[in-house]
Amino acid sequence: MKMERGKATGITSATIIRVRILDGSNSDIGANSYHMYKTDVRLLKEMGMDAYRFSISWPRILPKGTKEGGINPDGIKYYRNLINLLLENGIEPYVTIFHWDVPQALEEKYGGFLDKSHKSIVEDYTYFAKVCFDNFGDKVKNWLTFNEPQTFTSFSYGTGVFAPGRCSPGLDCAYPTGNSLVEPYTAGHNILLAHAEAVDLYNKHYKRDDTRIGLAFDVMGRVPYGTSFLDKQAEERSWDINLGWFLEPVVRGDYPFSMRSLARERLPFFKDEQKEKLAGSYNMLGLNYYTSRFSKNIDISPNYSPVLNTDDAYASQEVNGPDGKPIGPPMGNPWIYMYPEGLKDLLMIMKNKYGNPPIYITENGIGDVDTKETPLPMEAALNDYKRLDYIQRHIATLKESIDLGSNVQGYFAWSLLDNFEWFAGFTERYGIVYVDRNNNCTRYMKESAKWLKEFNTAKKPSKKILTPA
Repeated sequence: MKMERGKATGITSATIIRVRILDGSNSDIGANSYHMYKTDVRLLKEMGMDAYRFSISWPRILPKGTKEGGINPDGIKYYRNLINLLLENGIEPYVTIFHWDVPQALEEKYGGFLDKSHKSIVEDYTYFAKVCFDNFGDKVKNWLTFNEPQTFTSFSYGTGVFAPGRCSPGLDCAYPTGNSLVEPYTAGHNILLAHAEAVDLYNKHYKRDDTRIGLAFDVMGRVPYGTSFLDKQAEERSWDINLGWFLEPVVRGDYPFSMRSLARERLPFFKDEQKEKLAGSYNMLGLNYYTSRFSKNIDISPNYSPVLNTDDAYASQEVNGPDGKPIGPPMGNPWIYMYPEGLKDLLMIMKNKYGNPPIYITENGIGDVDTKETPLPMEAALNDYKRLDYIQRHIATLKESIDLGSNVQGYFAWSLLDNFEWFAGFTERYGIVYVDRNNNCTRYMKESAKWLKEFNTAKKPSKKILTPA
């Protein structure tokens, strides 16, 4: 596979065919922002955006993933140019250091984030973070060490639908030679250790009064299925594994009690010094919110055997409530149902249980389905009024949450561009900007982008936002 300007293969590219992308596509070009970043910055400025969140490719910066393998100067140059251009246009860069693409060299060397020593991957990731801080830290004030660790670990090593595509024997994935009840926890443990080391390094050598660092959690809201005490407990266990798995360690230094009591020895243990380094390892946090589910109790008994690590919640996650009605209107792609109340619930949990830290909504949006079987005409894609309604209602919910004391600092829609969406390939369009892949990836603003442009220019919420129809 040909890589661009010194970039090496990452696990997403190396396993792209074997993890069975829905449309048979690959991530070689994506939205082609590598070559079209000047166009993208122009669009951001035209829409009045004052911030842009993007991730840095580990195999583009460190082709072999390690200090010994050397730094790719072309990779440094690309991100430096992007960051400088953003700042020249009054747009603040928010940089995610890791968004799921481990260098394939490290996957082959010691299993990537499955490193059983809990040492090599931590050291190599921390060096990667150091290279980012050294080369971009004079310009970048806002850092996120990891994006969506819960989804990455559960889908890469549990269900196996993401690279490297591992799962337990008998399950349907590219490499059914793993352990879906153990490997997600192993990878998650390494991610937390790597996060703590990177933040410690940053705070000791790079921190300034105006800088922030944390990580971005993916959170599907939870609502009790019924009014019973058991369903309420199921909801709490679901919050623990969906949010607390990674949040509790960075806030308090250890995993939630319910996870430890149910996963037991499958969940690794932190040493005392690791707990100390983890606790408080942030001064901002990102929350990625799309939708919610009803949590329905599953009795904890010998008659129930978990298959995936997420089964340790002992709760089924239901779209429909006891009345048979979905939690909210379906949004097109199979898993998102509009339920902005779940975002407010989440923000109140952050306020009341976790000390109300500075919060950024780092992802929020919907995907329009565009497949060979159900193609989405360009005109229909541009007139994305369902997305517009979704965004308006969630921004209105943010306003309500802020009025209730939530410490929300900013909002990022997912995403700027239609792009490669992991196992969905190009079959789901999440962008507020349409990317015409049949015409050199030409960009066209959708109605949602035009509305956000108007919203940003006005610099205050309109009546329509505060009371959406």
